[in-house]
Amino acid sequence: MVREETVFGPIFSRRLGSSLGINLLPVNGKICTFDCIYCECGWNKDGRGDTRLPEASEVHEALETKLKQLATEGTPVDSITFSGDGESTIHPGFPQIIDDTLQLRDRYYPKAKVSVLSNATQVHRPEIFAALCKVDNPIMKIDAPTNALAEKINHPAPGYDVNRVVEALKQFKGDFVLQTMFLKSKDFDSSSPEVLNGWMDIVRLLKPREVMAYTIDRPTPEEGLQKFTVEEMSTFLKPLIEEGFNLQIKG
Repeated sequence: MVREETVFGPIFSRRLGSSLGINLLPVNGKICTFDCIYCECGWNKDGRGDTRLPEASEVHEALETKLKQLATEGTPVDSITFSGDGESTIHPGFPQIIDDTLQLRDRYYPKAKVSVLSNATQVHRPEIFAALCKVDNPIMKIDAPTNALAEKINHPAPGYDVNRVVEALKQFKGDFVLQTMFLKSKDFDSSSPEVLNGWMDIVRLLKPREVMAYTIDRPTPEEGLQKFTVEEMSTFLKPLIEEGFNLQIKG
């Protein structure tokens, strides 16, 4: 399973290019409000050995050191990306860390984007939404149009409600990126009409500036999951493409 340092990479991202990662979760653990069956970081229960979160000052120091090094080497950075081993927005210093990151980006890599990969479980909190509005790419996840299916795919923490997430995402007024994993198992199929139609209705309601549709690319903690091809996803997402939505489809 993957375990990341506080600042890691840059790595090539199929969605973001040369991406320098920031992990606000424990270096040797995993903390997340989801426990997705496809997560490359493994199950939450396997990451409980380390629960220490880095201080905002530590993140600042690690990021500045890395940016200085990369700039000296002439290494390109397309995106400074909050991802790592869990959900970044649960870090209590998240708003301050976003401000620090934007300042460092402007100093060392002014053309780089700041991106946040999030499961959107904290967007309803005003301070989190305000911080996300400052970044170039708030990339918010909805994998399932119903709570029942979210339970199967994401295993969310108690209290998760798709409708509450949708209402919170409305605050962006379309100025965000929606990210969705498409996959199938013996229990569900993301491309089935009952799933796909509900999800497409959410897309139509939120009108995100971009939709990132992707499928399994790395080993998953749950066995027996099946991926889709780009061609398959292009076919079942054709209605949204024809309606003019900006879809980025990755296999």
